[in-house]
Amino acid sequence: MTESAIRIVSIYPTLLGTYGDGGNVLALRHRARLHGLAEAVHEVSPGDPVPTDADLYVIGGGEDTAQVAAANALRADGGLQQAAERGAAILAICAGYQLIGTEFPDNLGRPAPGVGVIDIRTDRLPQRAVGELIAKPSQFAPSGLTDYFTGYENHAGATHLGDGVRPLASVESGIGNGDGTEGAIAGRTIGTYLHGPCLARNPQIADQLLSWVTDRELVEIIEDDVVALRAERLDYVARNSSRRS
Repeated sequence: MTESAIRIVSIYPTLLGTYGDGGNVLALRHRARLHGLAEAVHEVSPGDPVPTDADLYVIGGGEDTAQVAAANALRADGGLQQAAERGAAILAICAGYQLIGTEFPDNLGRPAPGVGVIDIRTDRLPQRAVGELIAKPSQFAPSGLTDYFTGYENHAGATHLGDGVRPLASVESGIGNGDGTEGAIAGRTIGTYLHGPCLARNPQIADQLLSWVTDRELVEIIEDDVVALRAERLDYVARNSSRRS
């Protein structure tokens, strides 16, 4: 990593990289370059120390056993917690979203301790959530997040938000947190159930993360292929909404 580059840490991509979540780092690099920002990515494998001085940390989804192993390793390491306390930006997807909280269910449904970066708790949904997810940015979302969020979800967790944590969005179609809300935002941490990958489908979230770490507003950059992808997914959900609960 160089002094002038935005320092991005990809946490356990081989352990937490299902459903194309590794594409979030690629999307961040792409959007950074569009904005003329230098970036450097550091991948952290289980057993390696998590750098405490980076700007942005990205955590993906994974299976139950991988999620427990990742949470245990991150708790023991302590680097992510230190980075969060310092004010670094964090994007956590699905299993990564659950494990940055205080508690989540393991593969047998038993409570497993999370990393405790934000005050959320996850238990089981009555029925697994699988399919397209559309959500409207909540009143607590940063002002730069104006577009509907689009992605797909595949999880069995109902996530409950605690002190100092606000919902990222309200669900228009799908399940999200299980109570009509989707995701969470606390300080410069964003958690969400959106796969797709999330940042490829929702470049405003990528730009918000980059805006936080550069401490400045970024100009809006519209990419025609992203607009077309989002329109196709939103249209698909609109045409098939009767099939979702």
